[in-house]
Amino acid sequence: MKLHLFDEVFFYPIMSKQAYLLLIFILSLNFIQAQTKVGGVVNDNSGETVPFANVVFANSTSGTTTNEDGEFYLQSDGNYDTLLISFIGYETKKIPLKASVNLEMNITLEEAASTLDEVVIYRGKTSKKNNPAIDILKKVWENRRSNGVRAFDQYSYKEYEKLEFDINTIDSTLIKSRIFNGMEFIFDYADTNNVTGKTYLPMFINESINKVYGDNLLNEEKEVLLGNKNSGFEQNRNLIDYVKDIYDDYDIYKNYIKFFDKSFVSPVSTTGIDTYNYVLSDSAYVDNKWCYNIVYYPRRENELTFKGDFWVNDTTWAVKNINLETTKDVNINWIKQVYIEQDFDVLNDSVFLITRDFFMADFALNKKKGSRGVYAKRTLLYDEYEFDNKKPASFYQQPVYNPQSQAYNRSEQFWSENRLEELNEDEEGIYVMLDSLTKTKAFNRLYDIATIVQSGYVEFDGWDYGPVYSTFGFNDVEGVRTRFGGRTYFGQNDPWRIEAYGAYGFKDQKFKYGISGKVLLDHKSRLIIGGGNRRDVEQLGTSLTNSTDVLGRSLASSSLLNVGDNDKLSSINLSVFAVELEPLKNFTVRVAANYRELKPASPEFSLDYYVNEERTIIDSEINQTEFSTILTWMPGRKVSGYGVERNIVNEEDFPTLFLNYSLGVKDVFKSDFNYKKLQFFYNQPLLIGGFGRSNASLEAGKTFGAVPLGLLSVVPGNQTYFALYNTFPTLDFYEFVTDSFSAIHLEHNFNGRLFSRIPLLRELNLREMVGFRAVYGDISEESKRIDASGLPLVAPNSDPFYEYSFGIGNILKVMRFDVHFRGNYFDNPDARSMAFTIDFGFHF
Repeated sequence: MKLHLFDEVFFYPIMSKQAYLLLIFILSLNFIQAQTKVGGVVNDNSGETVPFANVVFANSTSGTTTNEDGEFYLQSDGNYDTLLISFIGYETKKIPLKASVNLEMNITLEEAASTLDEVVIYRGKTSKKNNPAIDILKKVWENRRSNGVRAFDQYSYKEYEKLEFDINTIDSTLIKSRIFNGMEFIFDYADTNNVTGKTYLPMFINESINKVYGDNLLNEEKEVLLGNKNSGFEQNRNLIDYVKDIYDDYDIYKNYIKFFDKSFVSPVSTTGIDTYNYVLSDSAYVDNKWCYNIVYYPRRENELTFKGDFWVNDTTWAVKNINLETTKDVNINWIKQVYIEQDFDVLNDSVFLITRDFFMADFALNKKKGSRGVYAKRTLLYDEYEFDNKKPASFYQQPVYNPQSQAYNRSEQFWSENRLEELNEDEEGIYVMLDSLTKTKAFNRLYDIATIVQSGYVEFDGWDYGPVYSTFGFNDVEGVRTRFGGRTYFGQNDPWRIEAYGAYGFKDQKFKYGISGKVLLDHKSRLIIGGGNRRDVEQLGTSLTNSTDVLGRSLASSSLLNVGDNDKLSSINLSVFAVELEPLKNFTVRVAANYRELKPASPEFSLDYYVNEERTIIDSEINQTEFSTILTWMPGRKVSGYGVERNIVNEEDFPTLFLNYSLGVKDVFKSDFNYKKLQFFYNQPLLIGGFGRSNASLEAGKTFGAVPLGLLSVVPGNQTYFALYNTFPTLDFYEFVTDSFSAIHLEHNFNGRLFSRIPLLRELNLREMVGFRAVYGDISEESKRIDASGLPLVAPNSDPFYEYSFGIGNILKVMRFDVHFRGNYFDNPDARSMAFTIDFGFHF
């Protein structure tokens, strides 16, 4: 029998740093802590590697298992002289350790003459029938609702979270790199990772303490931040909140474990039986509880799966300990390895509650064994559980304004009293090292470059230049266009902000500009007033649902490559004043007034309309005053900061509902038309377990009253070669024009589920996508009658226009290619039956 525990594996040991070795020796030899490190590979007597073999220090509970290649690394703060290697079917091997560091060991196990009679052993693809491991797993499923906080009506607990980022694979090449000139002292803080055995350099640490309350009857949970402390990035809440959001809370008993926007099949779930092979490996006492050990590994390659083992109690059938490690061929980008370990403890001899959750991701540009990257580690500790303490439903209502500024300024006494795990010497050293590092010019240069890449802005004192990606553009009217702009920025929580830009077209030789400002008047209701003016060239009709954002991105000024002629551009002079507030969390109300002057930007395009009933007088410029009320609800949205502008943390993880009622008023500031306009938009991202990710959106709108072409709802075509959200790639601009419409956009990303079953494609880690789009609309005879533009005003009113598409993503990890097919209306002039689009981006 073996005892396979991990109580000490993830407490990062103290190493003797080169810079302090002499000082420590002089002060006291007692300060030097013993440490044992071992690493290598385990083979059988035929030369085949032995995956999932148990590796422990003799007379200890410090151990690990070999990976799928038979490799292992183990270290402990203790001083051990014997290593035990065991696996069912093989003789246990004792290896004397002649030194405290024994790496690159090559160990051979001999097959045992006999094995335990009571345990059935499986190798390779295991059977789903007559498998004792699966029999145990079924008992886990039957009892999963009787364990954890779900077993109680109400619950609360204290949660301590520690986030850490480290540069890994520290070697002489990196130390001598010119990029670290002026920062050489940081390598004195290098240490060795307990999971991989790599040398790493801690670069960032964030600690937080929360009190969590929940009610299973109300299906509500509330988290109260008690304290937060981090090294080096006190003002960069965007970074901290983004890192925290990467690792969603996961439950091993649910079918899927979600992180990095991917759904991994849980080996403890009912879905796991079709995804994993299970082997009953051992049984032993774990913390005085008799438990069974089950080893699991994937049935197929390239799927979102884990490998590892877990211990199950034989009375409550609850998981006592589990470790999960991604396989090396898993279809996820920029990640070499993810390792998770969870420990559970028993309450009242019946209910198991989680006490420790460790998560580590090894980020790297590629998955080569020696590639350098960054460790992201999260440790969660739980304590002070209380149950069935009912609170009113109003307690769980989330406030709109909750800066909790006092939580970021806690004393050292607070942290010493509330930490559920003391920092070791290495972690304490991060605070010292980062404080010194942020004062070096070399580090600040690197930080500035990273900030520009992430935000698109170059930071100066009190203002930012950018966005740099909009500096150059091209269109048929302006030719080559250059743009320079900036914004005020004193910090993430600025109560006011001003943005402005200037642009010049070398073909039309005209100067354009835009300026806007906004002020946060009340934090609690998020009362904001803002306004601005923009005079520029614009491609109208790139979206069915519109808002009056003064400095919204202009497709006309950013497109470089187009299909066919793109000369239907307009000159716009837009002035806006708006008042916005957030009465409920993630529910905003915006009341705005805007005045627009529209006219064609090129002689080939016309916005002409008849002014009189006799249709004898024509005007080519539209002057329009409009008042609008916009309601937006984004349930589940997470934001960072509490200034006039907040950063959205979980960008694609929440639904959006948008309702806009607009009133056009004639004769106000020489306005030309009376009309009413109603627009509705609903977008819903869907994570469909192991089948990938979908996104669905619905749009509908109607204009009441006769309006000219410039005020109609144009079905958004896409004449570029780049993917544009909620457009129709086989349509040209202005091919369909409506004053009432309804549209649907559906897209699904299989995340490689299909390609992973094709041998020749499996290794490329490609991802398959499908899409469908349709729109139905009409245009009134009154609007047609006043039109004098000369364009054929066609609406998809006989049948809904539709498209479908097929795409391949993750090409070279950054590119997506889609082919789009028109479904009908092939008789339209210059109708395109097919279109191609590409998209670039970094996705896990």
